[in-house]
Amino acid sequence: MPSTPAFVPIVQTFLPAYRVRYALSPQQASACQNILHCHTAKLGCLDYACDTCARHYPRYPSCRHRHCPQCQQRASARWAEQRMADVLPVTYFHLVFTLPHELYPWAQLHPEVIYHALFQCAWQTLDSYNRQNKQLQGKLGMTAVLHTWGQNLSQHIHLHCLIPGGALADDSSWVSTRRDYLYPQRVLAKLFRGKMVSALRLAWSSGELHRINDRAQVDRCLTVSMAKHWLIHTKPHLNKPETVVRYLARYTHRTAISPSRIVAVDATSVSFKWKDYRDHQQKIMTLEGSEFLHRFLLHVLPKGLMRISHYGFLANRVRVTRLEQIRTSLATVGPKDNCKSAPVYPPPTPER
Repeated sequence: MPSTPAFVPIVQTFLPAYRVRYALSPQQASACQNILHCHTAKLGCLDYACDTCARHYPRYPSCRHRHCPQCQQRASARWAEQRMADVLPVTYFHLVFTLPHELYPWAQLHPEVIYHALFQCAWQTLDSYNRQNKQLQGKLGMTAVLHTWGQNLSQHIHLHCLIPGGALADDSSWVSTRRDYLYPQRVLAKLFRGKMVSALRLAWSSGELHRINDRAQVDRCLTVSMAKHWLIHTKPHLNKPETVVRYLARYTHRTAISPSRIVAVDATSVSFKWKDYRDHQQKIMTLEGSEFLHRFLLHVLPKGLMRISHYGFLANRVRVTRLEQIRTSLATVGPKDNCKSAPVYPPPTPER
């Protein structure tokens, strides 16, 4: 018989108690079933036999479910290799768009609407500001990866965006930026906040958020969200975008926690390692079993919702052609010029 994967006892032990406290969606039920069957005879078996001693070596396949913590390592590595092949010899920017906590209950009720709006509004924020700004005259490119969890498995909905430091002009030339930031962080945050709140208000008016039926609650939540300072974290001038590509690849085809972080499982609780970024210390957290399973299943995505999206000149339908044009443009200029560059303006005056 195959050895029991590390995550299987957690689902086996605590799923009945979870069902008593919470409703299990079809996607969550499918994830649990695949985790239980992963690397077991339920999915079949390849039986290898030694020609010399006739000893049998059974091999049990993985479920390849995108929310299974026990597999998809090869898919993640393959994605990283593909994105590494797309990396341009230019500077890169790493932006993180984060939703405020007030919208997390909405994401539990309507994850497909909230996550889709997050992708669209993040790209619209960058694209619309780029069209109106004089710094870069051309089309941006962006690769976005959705994360919905923090190290302790609680909800932390944010979008990691890797953006080349320049734009593809209409004449197929590359316009590079010379600054150590892509666009002013505060300006982008305000623009993103307005677009996201408007998109959610429109979604509720059109009936897409039908599980939220209290208009006063909707107005109150969006008013509070609009009054808050939204966070866009920026890391400027990444001269080694490979670092971010490999970081994102760990989560493109897997979900909130890997089995290697599980420290102990007993009849009532689960203990796991997590990193507290407030003091950058590695710690151990122990949760009641059904609560651990609840936190884990919060991050099961709706069917059909992609965790990865590409925009601008990195969109799937044009990426090969556009990257070839950019590389041609970069190759035709001198190493000191690096290509046609955008004018440099002084950084914006900080708000008081």
